[in-house]
Amino acid sequence: MSKLMGVNSVVIKGIPVSEGIGLGRAVVIKESEYTIKKTKIEDTGAELRRFLDSIEKAKEQIRKIKAATQESLGEKNAMIFDAHLLILDDPEFVSMVKGKIEEGINAEFAIDESARFFENILLSLEDEYMRERANDIKDVALRLIRILNGEEQIDLKNLPDGSILVAYDLTPSQTAQINKQNVRGFVTEKGGKTSHTAIIARTYEIPAVVGVEDIVNSVKDGDFLIVDGYEGFVYVNPEEDLIKEYEKKLVEEKRRKEELKSFLYVESKTQDGKRIKLFANIAHIEEIDAALKNGAEGIGLFRTEFLFMDRSQPPSEDEQFEVYKTVLEKMEDKPVIIRTLDVGGDKNISYLNIDKEENPFLGYRAIRLCLGNKELFKTQLRALLRASIYGKLKIMFPMITCIDEVYQAKWIIQEAKEELKKENISYSQNIEIGIMIETPAAAVISDVLAKEVDFFSIGTNDLIQYTLAVDRTNDKVSYLYNPLHPAILRLIKMTVENAHKRGIEVGVCGEIASNQEFVPVLIGLGVDELSVNPSKILNVKKKILQTSYEEENLCIKELLN
Repeated sequence: MSKLMGVNSVVIKGIPVSEGIGLGRAVVIKESEYTIKKTKIEDTGAELRRFLDSIEKAKEQIRKIKAATQESLGEKNAMIFDAHLLILDDPEFVSMVKGKIEEGINAEFAIDESARFFENILLSLEDEYMRERANDIKDVALRLIRILNGEEQIDLKNLPDGSILVAYDLTPSQTAQINKQNVRGFVTEKGGKTSHTAIIARTYEIPAVVGVEDIVNSVKDGDFLIVDGYEGFVYVNPEEDLIKEYEKKLVEEKRRKEELKSFLYVESKTQDGKRIKLFANIAHIEEIDAALKNGAEGIGLFRTEFLFMDRSQPPSEDEQFEVYKTVLEKMEDKPVIIRTLDVGGDKNISYLNIDKEENPFLGYRAIRLCLGNKELFKTQLRALLRASIYGKLKIMFPMITCIDEVYQAKWIIQEAKEELKKENISYSQNIEIGIMIETPAAAVISDVLAKEVDFFSIGTNDLIQYTLAVDRTNDKVSYLYNPLHPAILRLIKMTVENAHKRGIEVGVCGEIASNQEFVPVLIGLGVDELSVNPSKILNVKKKILQTSYEEENLCIKELLN
């Protein structure tokens, strides 16, 4: 918490995860603090039946919440409730509770004690995924205890209009109930840019700030809040002048959104007629509607790693097939670039048993991990090939550094095709294969790589990091993270020129593609396509329409010479 703005006014900084401005009254979600007493039970049989009844009621509640979530947010967001159902059926958890009850302990205390035992085991592990599972156990235990106590679950269906939800974290069961029309913002203590709250906020297009220290204790129900989803500020009981300032920003934001709608059906061309394709980056099926609503000409990057995260085993071929099929069908005849599994580095998955590395960003990740786990990789490729008949699929490999990786990946695709042929399973004969250019090595040998693939997509986030040897999350060196560094511009220019010599297109799917400052530079460097967050598409199109390719190209030549 930082500077005071008045007697009761404060501003708190967090992590902005969903853009927009929200003004409204706080609805603080505080979980009940239970002091569960240990009592002696004489009739253990009756207490066991009471416990087992609570499990059945909990399952019924969770199934209803899952169905509601599936309807409003899609299959992917509903899958998290499967983990809750598995806990209720877990023989070790149920057996431990039963054992304590049979010793004469009341069900509430037995559940709480057993849940804490398993929570502590999970919290002691290094793996982030497994630590997160401790929250699932806590959530399920709390549900059982509320049922046993005859308490209602927290109900967020009927929030007053203009509510800003404030919580330690918003659970899936809570967000599933929310009437988004009445909510102006989310503020949580926990979470990052890929947390459940962040994903739901972006799906709903609700401003959100997460990672706000001690917000639950700093705010009371009814406090007036301003949520700045652009800068990450949360203002508590701000002074009138600041409220008026943000009300003006809100009006301007609405005006700007209305203005951008006028570009929806305008072709994406520069002032001097150069065509720039505008695609969307997505990670979840639920984001497709936003991409189409904003006029995406295709999907430039579908991040499949989120299918593999927050679970105890990899998704099956059929499960993956259904997701890829849905994406392709929803996009109809528009191109969809699906990137194969890109984990390692900052995205670890427990069941893959990746050894802890000193330099994970330079280690066993992305295409390296896939080539080292051939069956996992082939399962994904088979699912992609099967889905290919439902749309215009393009497959993209991440983190390529040498031509051998391309050869190996293409060979595994060929093996998958041969298997499907033998099984009489159809797939498209016109699937383009591309690669990410996100290492200096790939850019330098892009002339060789261009002979073996159908398109390039430049991942500028990693390309900048690897080229400049800068960790942009490290405050001490982040000032060196410069997308306009001559080395970066030369690598992009080299990649584009080598691609165009072979007649293949180049897209950019990194963050700089959506930055108004860098869009003209990328156009001047000759890229063919920009792929951005769905909410940024119309902003980028407006910038493209205002840009002259010839002028920018001349500036780049002068700058680099």
